Amino acid sequence: MRKRILIADDNPGILEVVSIILESEGYEVTSTVDPLHVLQVQEDPPGLILLDIWMGGTDGRHICKQLKSDDLTRNIPVILMSANSDIRSIAEESGADGFIAKPFEIDDLINHIQSVYASANQGN
Repeated sequence: MRKRILIADDNPGILEVVSIILESEGYEVTSTVDPLHVLQVQEDPPGLILLDIWMGGTDGRHICKQLKSDDLTRNIPVILMSANSDIRSIAEESGADGFIAKPFEIDDLINHIQSVYASANQGN
């Protein structure tokens, strides 16, 4: 089974570094700086979405809520990323499956993704 992740962040540097790290862990990574691309995943859904909450004027909280309210995307786990000190409550109110605070330790990111990915994709 391919382990696929979509990363959405408006910082190309973060996209590049996180993509390289996750690919070295065996994930197939797609990345985007376009927050609206995240809402178009129905046709070929990833196993997990790593989503920044503030992307060039677009609020990732709203994107997460839209994904979770759509029958075609509600089961895709979403991990929100942010430097916001209130990321825990933001993730909870958005319906996210997890969160990671920026800046993050690489090992913490990998462990959190592996945990959320595994629990969400059991039996698939």
